[in-house]
Amino acid sequence: MSETLTETPRPALAVTREPFGQMPDGTPIWRYRMTNRCRMTVELVTYGARIHAVHVPDMHGNSEDITLGFDSLDGYLGENDAYFGATIGRYANRIGGARVDVNGTAHELSANEGANTLHGGQHGFDSCVWASESFDAGSTVGVEMTYFSPDGEMGFPGNLAVTVRYTLDDANRLRLHYSAVCDRATPVNLTNHVYFNLAGAGMPSVLEHVATLNASRFTPVNEAMIPTGALESVAYTPLDFMRPRRIGDAIDDDHEQLIRAGGYDHNWVLDTEGDIARLAARVIEPESGRGLEMFTTEPGVQFYTGNNLPGGFVAKNDKTYPPRSGFCLEAQRFPDAPNQADFPNTILSPGEKYSQTTIYRFLPDLPPANTFLDGP
Repeated sequence: MSETLTETPRPALAVTREPFGQMPDGTPIWRYRMTNRCRMTVELVTYGARIHAVHVPDMHGNSEDITLGFDSLDGYLGENDAYFGATIGRYANRIGGARVDVNGTAHELSANEGANTLHGGQHGFDSCVWASESFDAGSTVGVEMTYFSPDGEMGFPGNLAVTVRYTLDDANRLRLHYSAVCDRATPVNLTNHVYFNLAGAGMPSVLEHVATLNASRFTPVNEAMIPTGALESVAYTPLDFMRPRRIGDAIDDDHEQLIRAGGYDHNWVLDTEGDIARLAARVIEPESGRGLEMFTTEPGVQFYTGNNLPGGFVAKNDKTYPPRSGFCLEAQRFPDAPNQADFPNTILSPGEKYSQTTIYRFLPDLPPANTFLDGP
């Protein structure tokens, strides 16, 4: 009996582009697909500069899409879009009272969550069409997307030029680098609102996922989900993820902060002090062995467990997304910081450059199986 060793095609580090529909006014939307040699695939679309899909093999080599979203552009344009995979701006998270004071001048912003501004207002960066260009840097491939936000958009002062640069490498690292410049002082806080389910998008829950957050404090919120201004310890509370624990272990505890949010939807104050080499967060799905590690330059992360996902619509691959079927790790500066004197500054001034880098590293980073035994 003999065995023949046969080579299979080795996956390539590459980026491609294809149409993804048109806006109502005819503006084309593009979908980019980045692949690496570990059989990881990341898809991006230019509507909202979104992460559309991330396919990652599990510990057995079986690949699944682990991000929530829609099969087509129409889904993202519809009323059921929950910021799936979108770039968020001009200011991520909430601004209380839809009002900011910048250098002594009050600015009334777009109120789209009761009296508050959420994720940049009624038409934030998530609902804008971004210009785009792909690149191949040898050890990485990527896509750079740009958007020009005019003075007064959603009430924010000043013109703002924004760039988001996505890169993928063969270590299963998806790097998001944001930069922005302005011509008038303005609040800026950018992030991405990608939802993950490491068991596979459309699986009914993330409560069995095991999470770790390198954060010993958080910013508690009032009844309107606006920070009180305090930085409180997570010790002896259900918000303590300093050691690995199941997301579902304490999510329904009788704790004021969990009751207000319907679960986890808070800003954790990272202990990493802006050092991108230090682990900020890790989430593991035990059955598949898939994991996600986050590293960031930002001082905070909004850990959200999809408490408000409605579940009554059809999404990618004919799946539905019930509450708590996805989680977000949104690296950010603090919510409502322009109105909180003791929070880190979020006002960008002319001559300065906003810069933010976040890395999502996906596990297991298995090498591709590029050989197999064929026949007797």
